[in-house]
Amino acid sequence: MADALDALEASLPLAVDSQASDSNSTKSSVNVSKPIPYTFDLGNLLVNDANPLPPNPSQAHLSAAARDCAQALINQLLTTCPINSSSEGVLMTLPPPTTPLPREKPLPTEKEKTKWERFAEKKGIKDKKKEGKMVFDEETQEWVPKWGYKGRNKDGEGDWIVEVDEKKEQKERKGNEMGVGGEGRRERKEKVRRNERSQRANERRGRKKDGGEG
Repeated sequence: MADALDALEASLPLAVDSQASDSNSTKSSVNVSKPIPYTFDLGNLLVNDANPLPPNPSQAHLSAAARDCAQALINQLLTTCPINSSSEGVLMTLPPPTTPLPREKPLPTEKEKTKWERFAEKKGIKDKKKEGKMVFDEETQEWVPKWGYKGRNKDGEGDWIVEVDEKKEQKERKGNEMGVGGEGRRERKEKVRRNERSQRANERRGRKKDGGEG
């Protein structure tokens, strides 16, 4: 019995070595060499193979060519791209792409010009540059809003003394009960009401236009 066990143990290394040699013979080499060298675009993870395939290639030929291309791309990445280790893992930095790719979507169509844009182009009217919401107050040496709370449009409303406008004073004498300090407030409220009326009129015209087109 002991002699049989000794013979089995002696035969195991030979069997393992035989399997290892068979496995190594079936594996492809990581070194890929072709008559026409590959070209790479590592930024797009692209490899170009200009080597011609045989006529009517079999699936085995296609698989072997694809395997060689993938292996060559991996070799190129590992030998030319910097690899860094971070808290998120091992990262590889790719170079910028060199192959232009087609657009995913078609070019946007040019928008039709509005009636005002056609009129402005015909008359040579240029758009005014949009200014900011803040202006510099020379008296306080601070930036203040143009409108709204503490805005420049409310200058003079909180003053304890204001210069009297003769025309406005005459209107007040004719029955206007609004004080001098509240005149600017009244004008702003009237302007807001005019804007609201104009907005409602525009909405009515828009609804009529939509109904006529339908």
